[in-house]
Amino acid sequence: MDRDEENKNNPLNQEEYNETETESTATDAPSADHNQEDLSEETEIEAEYTEVEETASEEESVVEPTASTRPTMNKEERARVYNTVNETEDASRRPKDRKNSPIRNGIVGGLIGGGMVALIGAGLLFGSGILGNESGTDGNGNTSVNETVTDVAVNITTDTTAAVEKVQDAVVSIINMQAGNTNMFGFDLPQNSSDTTNGTLETSSEGSGVIYKIEDDLAYIVTNNHVIDGAVELEILMKDGTKEVATVVGSDVWTDLAVLTIPAANVTAVASFGDSDAVNVGEPAIAIGSPLGTEFATSVTQGIISAKNRSVSTDVDGDSIVDWDVTALQTDAAINPGNSGGALINIAGQVIGINSMKISDSNVEGMGFAIPSNDVLTIINELEQNGEIVRPILGVSMLDLSQISAAQQSSVLTLPEGVTEGVVIAEVQALSAAELGGLEQYDVITEMNGEAVTSIVDLRKILYALEVGTDVEISYYRAGTLQSTTVTLTEGQTSAE
Repeated sequence: MDRDEENKNNPLNQEEYNETETESTATDAPSADHNQEDLSEETEIEAEYTEVEETASEEESVVEPTASTRPTMNKEERARVYNTVNETEDASRRPKDRKNSPIRNGIVGGLIGGGMVALIGAGLLFGSGILGNESGTDGNGNTSVNETVTDVAVNITTDTTAAVEKVQDAVVSIINMQAGNTNMFGFDLPQNSSDTTNGTLETSSEGSGVIYKIEDDLAYIVTNNHVIDGAVELEILMKDGTKEVATVVGSDVWTDLAVLTIPAANVTAVASFGDSDAVNVGEPAIAIGSPLGTEFATSVTQGIISAKNRSVSTDVDGDSIVDWDVTALQTDAAINPGNSGGALINIAGQVIGINSMKISDSNVEGMGFAIPSNDVLTIINELEQNGEIVRPILGVSMLDLSQISAAQQSSVLTLPEGVTEGVVIAEVQALSAAELGGLEQYDVITEMNGEAVTSIVDLRKILYALEVGTDVEISYYRAGTLQSTTVTLTEGQTSAE
């Protein structure tokens, strides 16, 4: 055994040997980058250590370190040095810490978070079956990915859809068949031919109607008078495409209403009437009909009740002179040619009006009018019973005073300057109520039944509200003098006079 091995095994020299080893490691090996230098220094230390040991051996005693020998350390100091060396060596082998950047961390965090959301969302879509991913190969052996979109059925039911569902099968299209090509709507419609018992007929116009009751084997339809006016034959097109030929029960030019019947065999729905007096301005209103004809049959539009009791002036006989004021419900639900005679319903699916007219002007939008259901019921009940509306008449032809020039008012009628409104009698029929009551040509009526008369429309409104046989007092100017007479009203249907 050589001397080094002997010193290592000697308990007395072990402590000094360990101390030398520790100092050598702590001092001379700070990092892995200096391994070669460390090894050479250790060699020198070992040589020096050997020299010291040899000296001690010669003296055969344990000698305290001399000034030239490195001092010894106790156990605590050796442990501290050893730990420091290890920490230094480990630190030298670790990469340097990089400074954290808030911007970089934010970007990285956002990318990670976005990726997680995308993965989760894709997982949900695949899991729900909305998206599928199927892989395979095409005819050339190339891998292909097929994305499958699953149909999603959505069944949405609202108060509007429920209301329409109740009525739409009861709304029909009415085809006015005539020998000529007259088009009362003012635009071209497809001209369909029909071979009937009356010969070959063509479509003149198209409108709408509402089935409101079934009695025995007949279904009753209400529509506008102008929809059926001049028809040689009327065809009814129902929602399911079935066609029937209609019979006219009765019509009224002043209220613009008519009643038709068809066989009830194919009728599946009947509309019910609501109280038009109970509707509120602003409540929903739904129009159902055939705008522009059968091509757009059973179209639905929605709006609100814009106003009640609107007085709408109409020209009944086409002479460009106002003949009548229709009391109507105003709505902004879209109403177009072909909607005439169709249903205006409330949110409960009840018919509150029969669509009749609209203001057609490039500067006007959303002003349609419907005959109130309460008025409709009164008229159609009488049409069913009599085929016409029986009204009282005076038996005269009339002009509004406003149509007479100021010179004629002064020279012919000799009216006082303060009289500016009234109705001028142009002609008196023989044996009429007017003649029997003493009225004459050029008399100017200013009051009837205690109500002021400013125009023909006013007079008709007052007259048609009275019963046949009623005695009515009339005030009038004759030759500039105010007079009065009592007239017993007689029966009449088409004449307002």
